[in-house]
Amino acid sequence: MSPIRTLLVDDEPLARSLLRELLADFPALAVTGEAANGTEALTALHTGAYDVVFLDVQLPDLDGVQVLRRLQAAGQPLPLVVFVTAYDQYAVQAFALHAVDYLLKPLDPDRFADCVGRLPPQLLLRQSPAPGPALAALLHSWTAPPVPDYQDQFLVKLPERSFFVPAAEVCYFEATGNGVLLHAAGRHYPLRTALGQLAERLDPAVFLRIHRSCIVNPAHIVDFKHWSHGEYLFRMANGQHVTSSRSYSAGVQQLLKRFA
Repeated sequence: MSPIRTLLVDDEPLARSLLRELLADFPALAVTGEAANGTEALTALHTGAYDVVFLDVQLPDLDGVQVLRRLQAAGQPLPLVVFVTAYDQYAVQAFALHAVDYLLKPLDPDRFADCVGRLPPQLLLRQSPAPGPALAALLHSWTAPPVPDYQDQFLVKLPERSFFVPAAEVCYFEATGNGVLLHAAGRHYPLRTALGQLAERLDPAVFLRIHRSCIVNPAHIVDFKHWSHGEYLFRMANGQHVTSSRSYSAGVQQLLKRFA
């Protein structure tokens, strides 16, 4: 199969750079074009030179939904469309326009991989009027990834009692030598797990890993300041301070861009 020609549309160079980095793990998709606004995206897509477009919703001129509607009005065949945005209120419009997926920023690598894994089978279906033996074999072997079952509460076991803490009340998680501390409402509680294992069960729309030893709930960030060399110091609602690291700067930058 020829490389899947891919267009990246986002007004933020950092966001396009992050998409390129994530797509580098998927050689079947070749990034052959980029656009920084809706007009550029419309011009690029009118050429019919792309199989897939990762399309931001909020653009300086035409938004992503308007771009697709104008293409449809002109009778232009659409590529496979993946919306990538920090806002979830456009999901209904996106799927009404037959988008194949809707990814929320900051992007979760596992969720992104699930999305990319769906693209080649869908592209083969679109390109083949009737499934031949090779396509039939591919579709038979391919199964959709399971819907993530994220943890929405956490069991705290203390000597005198046990209780649950809802995810929305968690300020942040901190790795320790013996496991993880859950910080909430001015108190902290031990959890019998490793931070890496816990991270796999957390909803990326609610939590953000900012350091090898720290995962925060951005809803509990009170204020922050630039610390050094791409690091930030965050003051949390419980009065504690946590520091991000350069290794996780891409996710932190995407979070901050949402409020720019």
